[in-house]
Amino acid sequence: MRTDAFALRHIGPRESDLNHMFKTIGVESFDQLIYETIPDDIRLKNDLNLDAPMTEYEYLTHIQELGKKNKVFKSYIGLGYHPAIVPPVIQRNIFENPGWYTAYTPYQAEIAQGRLEAILNFQTMVIELTGMEIANASLLDEGTAAAEAMALLFDVRSRDQKKNNTRKFFVSEEILPQTLSVLQTRSTPIGVELVIGNHETFDFSTDFFGAILQYPGKYGQVNDYSAFIAKAKENEIKVAVAADILSLTTLTSPGEMGAAVVVGTTQRFGIPMGYGGPHAAYFATKEEYKRSMPGRIIGVSIDANGKRALRMALGTREQHIKREKATSNICTAQVLLAVMAGMYAVYHGPKGLKYIAAKVHASAVTLADALNKLGVYQSNTAFFDTISVKADSAKVKTVAEKNEVNFFYADNETISISINETTSLNDLNQIIAIFAEATGKDSFKVSELSSNNNFPTSLERTSTFLQHEVFNNHHSESQLMRYIKKLERKDLSLNHSMISLGSCTMKLNAAAEMLPLSMANWNSIHPFAPIEQAEGYITMLKKLEQQLNVVTGFAGTTLQPNSGAQGEYAGLMAIRAYHQSRGDNHRNVCLIPSSAHGTNPASAAMAGMQIIVTKTMENGNIDVEDLRARAIEHKDNLSALMVTYPSTHGVFESAICEITKIIHDNGGLVYMDGANMNAQVGLTNPATIGADVCHLNLHKTFAIPHGGGGPGVGPICVNEKLVPFLPSNPIINVGGDQAITAISAAPYGSALVCLISYGYITMLGAEGLKSSTEHAILNANYMKARLEAHYPVLYSGEMGRAAHEMILDCRSFKQNGIEVTDIAKRLMDYGFHAPTVSFPVAGTLMIEPTESEDLAELDRFCDAMIAIRKEIDAASADDTNNVLKNSPHTLAMLTADTWVYPYTREQAAYPLDYIHENKFWPSVRRVDDAYGDRNLVCSCAPIEAYL
Repeated sequence: MRTDAFALRHIGPRESDLNHMFKTIGVESFDQLIYETIPDDIRLKNDLNLDAPMTEYEYLTHIQELGKKNKVFKSYIGLGYHPAIVPPVIQRNIFENPGWYTAYTPYQAEIAQGRLEAILNFQTMVIELTGMEIANASLLDEGTAAAEAMALLFDVRSRDQKKNNTRKFFVSEEILPQTLSVLQTRSTPIGVELVIGNHETFDFSTDFFGAILQYPGKYGQVNDYSAFIAKAKENEIKVAVAADILSLTTLTSPGEMGAAVVVGTTQRFGIPMGYGGPHAAYFATKEEYKRSMPGRIIGVSIDANGKRALRMALGTREQHIKREKATSNICTAQVLLAVMAGMYAVYHGPKGLKYIAAKVHASAVTLADALNKLGVYQSNTAFFDTISVKADSAKVKTVAEKNEVNFFYADNETISISINETTSLNDLNQIIAIFAEATGKDSFKVSELSSNNNFPTSLERTSTFLQHEVFNNHHSESQLMRYIKKLERKDLSLNHSMISLGSCTMKLNAAAEMLPLSMANWNSIHPFAPIEQAEGYITMLKKLEQQLNVVTGFAGTTLQPNSGAQGEYAGLMAIRAYHQSRGDNHRNVCLIPSSAHGTNPASAAMAGMQIIVTKTMENGNIDVEDLRARAIEHKDNLSALMVTYPSTHGVFESAICEITKIIHDNGGLVYMDGANMNAQVGLTNPATIGADVCHLNLHKTFAIPHGGGGPGVGPICVNEKLVPFLPSNPIINVGGDQAITAISAAPYGSALVCLISYGYITMLGAEGLKSSTEHAILNANYMKARLEAHYPVLYSGEMGRAAHEMILDCRSFKQNGIEVTDIAKRLMDYGFHAPTVSFPVAGTLMIEPTESEDLAELDRFCDAMIAIRKEIDAASADDTNNVLKNSPHTLAMLTADTWVYPYTREQAAYPLDYIHENKFWPSVRRVDDAYGDRNLVCSCAPIEAYL
């Protein structure tokens, strides 16, 4: 046994288990299993051309050496990214803790109360700092949040504006450049016309439905927007404001000025820059727009006992459920980062945040005064943390970089300097010395910070914020550590048991993959630092792109999309650009099978495409003849087919090559959704099946953890004809030679977490990746073989095999009064998170075990499902007081003086022997979703307010 082989640690089943598993399935070997699962004509003939795998020790040595090629300069670049202090108590107990980073999106509320509370804190923080009424559980980054604000305001236009086709959207020239680029990308396909200009000369014409302002502006200018917003409101123009969250502790909030939407990033609340991410964006608006709001909202409800319980609120307003009527395709948030930012506010409290903001502002004022004395004059009439000065940029840059300092050089004579919470007096004196040398003046030192304010008293914040006890009770490390632990204990994550979610691939996130994220050489680089300072990053990212090219069989990759849904959108936008480059502007029809994930039609709608749904046959496969008919019918305007492979039903359809040929023969391109890539790697690939572009979920197949609902990374890989159209960035030169504008704010998206996937591929190598795929298919078919005698399996391949996942049909249990939700809740009593509920077919469970789960864990889950089947058989429709309907069972129920149920406490809490060893207790009983929707509360409040 090669104990230094990473594959041995990543893959669950042992060599000695294989014969038993093969026998249970009814095959002799892996070769036979794979032959019976994947059509032979799409199997790869050669192994992947990747470097030999590294051991964990070799990899960590390699990544430390590579990290040394990144130069960590003092960064005053700003533009929405700032050095931030990550409180060690948060770094150790959340960022580096698998109890937090391996959790899944909190669809199963009863076993996610800790994370839900942490996100509720985040929402409360955002609502109160922005002065708005409602906030969501985070978005991807500030640029995409601004684009979502534009889309929301377009969606909520007045009846007259819709009737008059009012389409203009004003963008202040103060907007961050990367935000403008994302707005340009997102506006064009939906028919919004951007007008960029000076807010002071805006004419408030009735041609406009909305506007967006930056607060403070990109180079630091602080403007009072009250009059602008008031006049806009008179003209039925709704205003969004992109606001720096730290400044809102000091400056009047946009909500108090009358803004309709406020967006921004929470990066400077204790999140490392990480060369661009991941960072949790925030999005806040008025309650009247809640049904048009993108992303998820955490709300307060009650459980079956009337006890306070949290949940994801307004589930039916999730945009991708609207399919082609969606205005957003958001499927991933940035929950792990939102939790950290919320905890930063909990740890510092309102007084601590005001102290940090005051120190930052005082440092900026002190620097401005000192530079004025050198004859380097500051031009902002009011500022918070960023000053703009006039000097010879080339001279200053030479001296600054010699001293390992970065400023932002707006033009030949304008330099922007953004102060942050890490800036000390020594740092200020270093900056003064740099300008003195560059201008040939005598330097001097400052010894204390100025007590002056550099913004008008009319903009000084007078309203209170963060008065709830959670923000005022946890300011010592012991207090915060215990609070974090209290919340962690309420959540079921991968450090407790398997999470067998179909379509979501909850595999091992190995410690060796995660450790580099805490290394300063990797997490302290500004995304707009000069490229030569990021040599380690560029080497790693280019290598990862090359690895993904090999895995997919394609020619090019962009890592910019920072979620799977963003990847879908990026792929479609690349296809759109390809057709337009050939003069085929009319090609806008997108064929989507009816079985597709809801984000597919939502993404196509955002890309301005006309969606034609094609039929699915009774066996779950695409109806090839219907697809052919639709492709021929629309051949003059056909743009693309969106296809998931293996299918959403967990089957490798043998007609896939015929399907892709039909599309190509009729002038379209094929987008392959990579959600199920875990069944392909090393055995087949998107290029082989005839796709032109695919997105990959690095947070599924390539081991980035789900973090309770994000971070996600959704790069797209493309063939040669689409390489020229890969997305750009306005500051760092990336993308193809005919690049579309930006998909997300940072040039390489969530670059920091790409280290995880780079480590995963580098340590597994070609053989390990292929073996992982084989074991994923093995584990799924082993579970299928054990469960199909107890539950009907809805779809399987032509030889009876599943791919890496399967669907159990639970609809017939309604005759016993049991819904699929009851099975999901009962699994909690057995110590398991439910599989995917009612997707892609209502009333079913979709199970995906992944390759990381060992035989004993697979058997525990199967034993639990088989035991639940016996409980279903014992239930009846006219008696709802049964163990399934009353699940999950809490410790409070089990220890109560009275027991009013017709089964024993033992049956309720310990139905199988293994549970005695490691019991997980749901912290609330079944949550009342309807109550929470009728009484929407999405921020912290005293308990009397909602009970």
